[in-house]
Amino acid sequence: MGLLGNELAFAQALTAQEREGVMALGNPRRFAADAHLLTEGDRTSHVLIVVKGWVTVSVATDRGATRLILGLRGPGELLGEMAALDPHPRSATVRALGPTEAQVITGDAFRRFLAQHPRVSGLVIRQLTARLRSADQERSALASLTVLQRLAGRLSELSGSGQGTPRGPYAPAAPSSSSVVQLAQDELAASIGATREAVAKSLRLLRTQRIVRTGNRVVEILDPELLALLADGHTDTEGQQA
Repeated sequence: MGLLGNELAFAQALTAQEREGVMALGNPRRFAADAHLLTEGDRTSHVLIVVKGWVTVSVATDRGATRLILGLRGPGELLGEMAALDPHPRSATVRALGPTEAQVITGDAFRRFLAQHPRVSGLVIRQLTARLRSADQERSALASLTVLQRLAGRLSELSGSGQGTPRGPYAPAAPSSSSVVQLAQDELAASIGATREAVAKSLRLLRTQRIVRTGNRVVEILDPELLALLADGHTDTEGQQA
């Protein structure tokens, strides 16, 4: 599973001239925490390039109000490109995790820019392919992994355990903060397609085994190696879960 993705953010992959050109197409806009930048089902066609802040990308599930978070996107990321390239409704909701700034570009202006810049068009196609592949992997994990495995994998990813320098909203400002994930339990639940109750139960087990310590919107990783083993299903700790 992976929320952060491995590819360079869209704006970071552009040359200075390309970046200046595409940003000049739009206008800046600020969004408050929890605001929807894009909404699943809408028929708008504009795109966004995140300038500051972080957002979640989520889709509705078959369980009604439950949502599955497919990605976390930060500065330089391109959002909404699918609706700009075809006439279908938005396929996902993008929500601000905190105060966020983005450059808003109309679909028409974005399409014209891509037609005039084939290299940038290729970058967009590669990004779409990578994101669709990642979304397929997330959905597959729902059927093949336990809640504990999915939670352990997500915490390992977001804390940067075993990943070198993490590229994401929880990238540490200093080594001492490298094992802290700042997400509420309901957000963790949405990021692995589970209920809040199931996540709370798994966190209790992880606390009992002294693998994590939890606080208000914070999960501190105490034993990243064991957490990674749990994610891979190499321990029998999950068998202790009732």
